Amino acid sequence: MFSPRGPSLRELAIQALSSVERGYDLLAPKFDHTPFRTPESILDATADALRPLGPFGRGLDVCCGTGAGMRVLQPLCQGRITGVDFSTGMLAQARSAHPDAEWVRADVRALPFAEAFDLAVSFGALGHLLPAERPALFAGVYRALRPGGLFAFPIGAPPPITSGGYWALLGFDLAMRIRNAVWRPRFVMYYRTYPLHAVRNDLTAAGFIMTTVPLAALGRREDGSPRCRLVLARRTSTP
Repeated sequence: MFSPRGPSLRELAIQALSSVERGYDLLAPKFDHTPFRTPESILDATADALRPLGPFGRGLDVCCGTGAGMRVLQPLCQGRITGVDFSTGMLAQARSAHPDAEWVRADVRALPFAEAFDLAVSFGALGHLLPAERPALFAGVYRALRPGGLFAFPIGAPPPITSGGYWALLGFDLAMRIRNAVWRPRFVMYYRTYPLHAVRNDLTAAGFIMTTVPLAALGRREDGSPRCRLVLARRTSTP
């Protein structure tokens, strides 16, 4: 499915009926051949937006998966770069592709770092966290950053209610809620649980000062607003 090297429909079904961790362990060898991997256009736009704010020292990719975020961190960071994820399978793929980086298996809701990094990034991770779990992630990233450190991640604008994309995402989230209501273990993957205002509130509560910049290369909607923004959350002091 998706490409000759991607997962079959049967493989995707088995993954979707597994836990998040087990599902990604199963999908890991073929993950980079699916649309679930962060597109190069988003990685490039993020790197372009961060470049004027650098260079940075040590870098961290939160929920690193197979290591796509290294494309952003490597040219921007002068120190060691680290990826953290809880899927052993995804980390194995990342380690194979980027043997010079450091890879840590951990639950991102309890990150095992303290004032170790100057830049943290994350791509496509927020949908795997329930809203009530988001504060723990942001608090952990805050602790992991040195004073003045930056946490950056892209966030897309919600599609208009009149668009097919809106109804497709709504349908996916409803299907996942039904699946999680009737099947265990849960597979947490939602597209509509992290609107920008909620993310801003949680980052502010964690102690960050948050701004956004438009990722102009990704285009604009019909009303002229950017299709995607880069969230920039700066650590200033201990909350």
